[in-house]
Amino acid sequence: MTANRTPAGPLRVGAVAYDPKVVTIWEGFMPYFAKHGAGIDYVLFSNYDAQVKANLAGEIDVAWNSPLAWVKSQHDSHGECRAIAMRDSDRDLTTRILVRKGSDIATLRDLKGKRLAVGASDSPQATLIPLLLVAEVGVIPGKDCQVLHHNVMVGKHGDHVGGERDAARALAAGRADAACVLDANHTVFVNEGTLDPGTTRVLASTPPFDHCNFTVKGDLPQERWQPFVDVLLGMSFQDPEVRTLMELEGLKQWLPARTSGYAQLERAVERFKFYA
Repeated sequence: MTANRTPAGPLRVGAVAYDPKVVTIWEGFMPYFAKHGAGIDYVLFSNYDAQVKANLAGEIDVAWNSPLAWVKSQHDSHGECRAIAMRDSDRDLTTRILVRKGSDIATLRDLKGKRLAVGASDSPQATLIPLLLVAEVGVIPGKDCQVLHHNVMVGKHGDHVGGERDAARALAAGRADAACVLDANHTVFVNEGTLDPGTTRVLASTPPFDHCNFTVKGDLPQERWQPFVDVLLGMSFQDPEVRTLMELEGLKQWLPARTSGYAQLERAVERFKFYA
């Protein structure tokens, strides 16, 4: 079926190519959106900063943004961007700070003088948000405790789990006294054997936060992006036409976006002068 085109052509959606499956996902979504009267095309970027710039310059219409890319979009546009949709799996995530089971570290304040393993330097979940949690109890990262970054695929904002996995390995090998990993990844690392069951314990968990969203410029007319959102929200996990694609994208339902879940990351970016 031929895509329905607005005078401006198909909606241009940006995505960061952190994994080969990104091509599979968007190649699969294109005919689905066309079939439902909301033609799209996709543009791949090697990093989120480039995608943010393209979105703000009007080179793409919608950016599939990491949480840090959302914060940067708002920072660079002086708050003029809008989040329009997100996955069910983007809501209410937490990061765990792990220590070895026999460790004498009992509270976050006991991290003073210790080695804290984190993910990539630009990972919201494995670096910025947990470091904020540590800083807010009075232990200054890089001053009161040593921060061990694991810079896998910097520019992709921690989408690649390799940095977190390396942080977990550092803890298991005794190269670090604590490690920061996303709650869901903690389970993965235990199941795959990166962390042996029963050898670590959770020292602390962050408050819940949100992850990715689709971002548009505030001046993009709603009639331009609303058909895209309508098709997203109408997707069913029970539909065999898109179920595999939704599984690859890590969700069971698309939801309207919310921005209340980015407060911790916004504080972290400000506290650590990340975009100074």
